[in-house]
Order: sequence, then C-alpha cells, then structure tokens
Amino acid sequence: MAEDLKATIRLEQYKNSYTKSESKIYDYIIAKTDLVIYHSLTELAESCGVGEATVLRFFRKIGYKGFQEFKFSLAKEVDLAGDEEDNDSYIFKVKQNMVNAIENSYEVIEEEALEKAIEILDHAKDVVAFGVGASSIAALDMQNRLLRIGKNIEVFGDPHSQVMRTASMDSGTAVIAISITGSTKDTVDSVRAAKEKGARVIAITNYSRSPLTKHADCILKSSAKESPLDSGSLISKVSQLFVIDLICTGLTINNFKKAEETKMNISENISNKLY
Repeated sequence: MAEDLKATIRLEQYKNSYTKSESKIYDYIIAKTDLVIYHSLTELAESCGVGEATVLRFFRKIGYKGFQEFKFSLAKEVDLAGDEEDNDSYIFKVKQNMVNAIENSYEVIEEEALEKAIEILDHAKDVVAFGVGASSIAALDMQNRLLRIGKNIEVFGDPHSQVMRTASMDSGTAVIAISITGSTKDTVDSVRAAKEKGARVIAITNYSRSPLTKHADCILKSSAKESPLDSGSLISKVSQLFVIDLICTGLTINNFKKAEETKMNISENISNKLY
C-alpha cells in the first residue's frame, strides 16, 4: 500500500470488510473528521462505543501502526482541505491562539483537583516530574519555579532514566506526569511503574480520559487544541504553563514564610552574579 495514500481513501478501501464494531468506528470518523484529530485513543473508543483494543485493531487493519499514525495522516488531509485565504495576520493569529489557550484552560481547571494536587505535593517528601519531548520543557520550567520557593523537584525527560528513577520510589513520592495527549507511551509506562511502587501521580493533560489518566490520583486539565501536525507547539506549552503556575502559586500561599525566605536568599545570591 502506498505510504502517501490519504487516510480517507484507506478507510473506504476496507469498508466492505468491516465488522459491526469496526463500522461504528468508520461511521464516527467520517461524521466527526475535524474532531477525531484531537481525540485520545480512549475518547475515540468511548465515542464509538467499542473497546480500545478494537480501535487499535481497526487502524492496523487499514495499514497503520496505530491511532497516532492514522491521526497524523488524517491531520495532513484536513489541513490541506482547510488551507484557504483569510485576512488575519499571523501576528494576530499567534496572539489569539495563546489567549484562547489560557482562557480555555481557565474554563476547564477544576479547583478541587487543583487543591488536591497542591496537597499531594505539599506533603510529599520526594517530588519527580516526567515529560517527554516538548512536555519536558514545561517540566523544567516547573522545576525552576518550585526551586525558587524551596521545593526540591527532579525532572526526567529520558524514558530510560524515568523507569530507573521509579525503582527508588515509595508512598512518599509524588510524580507529576505532563503529556498533552495523555497517550505518550513512554510517560504512561513510567507512571505505571511509579504506581506499582506506591507513588501518587498528578497528571497534567488535555484529556481527562486517556491511558495516562487511568493511573493518575489527580487530573489537572489544560486546554489547547493540538493536531498531530502541531505537536510540541508553543500554544500547547502555554496551556501547560498556566496549570503549572496555578500549582506553584498555591504551594507558595501554603508555605508563604518559607517561600519568601527562599526567594530572598536566591535574589541575594543571584545579585552577586550581575555587574
């Protein structure tokens, strides 16, 4: 099968061989094409009323390794179809996308979940953050913020290092898992290993139902539409950083005196680095 064959053509080629469950998946994708590229595997399965294993078998049947590869192919097709002239400058578009990311994240954040995440981190003796690729950048920013208020945190972006770190975890460990899709296999595997050691897991993700959230004690939702073509975009990181800022602000309020003392010490030490 040609590698550049359009996703919709592949869907049609196998139409006569679909089972009843596979026909449900086909019908949903055709009816909701623009939404499917933003779905997680779990959300697609639930929307179609079938199991995740059935969804994976469906995409392998039509020539893809899995759902992510299909989404990438479909996103290219949708992007090409929607490529039309408009009068807005790219400067305005970027600004508007960032504003929307923050406003939408504000709408979906749940205060109860936020307070629970802050409590978990506040009482943890050991804090570790996992994030692969662009999500590791958000994790490093969180590390910078927390160190400034006296909260030690380790960040692991390498999947092998993540798994090795889980070996020394216990019930006193809090893991912050950052993944826009919640379907990054390396992150999910590392979180699963952490849970087996008794660690508590806080997930920062766009999707409340995903492979990652199945292992989370607390889910903090961000909101930035990201198709496979936009993977790692700054817009997505803005939504993650908004949630991270909420966590860090809450921890600062809970530990105000210590946070102020730490920030003062850091400011004094850094001032010696400046001319």
